[in-house]
Amino acid sequence: MGVTTEVGVKILIVEDDPDICDLLKRVLEADGYEVETATDSAGALKAVAEGAPDLVLLDVVLGGEDGRDLLVKLRQKSDVPAVFLTGRGLEGDRIAGLRMGADDYIVKPFSRGELSARIETVLRRTRSSSSPEVKSAASGLNFGELKIDLTTREVERSGELIELTAMEFNLLAFLASSPRQVFSRQQLLQNVWSSSSEWQDEATVTEHIRRVRRKIEVDPDHPRWITTVRGVGYRFERRGPMPTS
Repeated sequence: MGVTTEVGVKILIVEDDPDICDLLKRVLEADGYEVETATDSAGALKAVAEGAPDLVLLDVVLGGEDGRDLLVKLRQKSDVPAVFLTGRGLEGDRIAGLRMGADDYIVKPFSRGELSARIETVLRRTRSSSSPEVKSAASGLNFGELKIDLTTREVERSGELIELTAMEFNLLAFLASSPRQVFSRQQLLQNVWSSSSEWQDEATVTEHIRRVRRKIEVDPDHPRWITTVRGVGYRFERRGPMPTS
């Protein structure tokens, strides 16, 4: 018996083996999901751009391609949840995939129940974290040259619009809403991702911090706005006037 799913949830399967792809497609459709398929990086990137899936199920090995390379390209354009499928269960491989931005890692062979449960968990986690509560009644945060509009979800530095993914914006807005307060990676997982280290590697936070710094900092190696408190976590530095609406 299939599980009950939200109507209209779309999953993209990226798998070059037609037999495995067909099996996954039939199982997920039986569970109530809308399913699209792609066999390579080009097809997957096009499907994400045009079809806006709710989750990507991605094989680590795609013929002569590496699914992890595809994930890097996906993360440059989208925060769509991604779950790796792999026949290699080595801890180092799993950690590497999580650090690249994967939301989960399923090792073959796996049961239909495990597949369904992991997909449901990732979807629930990412849906609940898509609009985190920001600890400010103001519609915008103004730190001099850095401005964060919580309504339009736009960020400007010195008048220049900075393009952030949804999760990058969520992370920046959360930190900036509590200037000088230090948050551990575990706290950020809980508050921004609605997750925990039991479900998601804390390296996910580290990677997102690195990406945000690369976009908002003049010198990401010597950050002005998001600083590291060694052995504890991260905090947002107030380098301008108090936040104003």
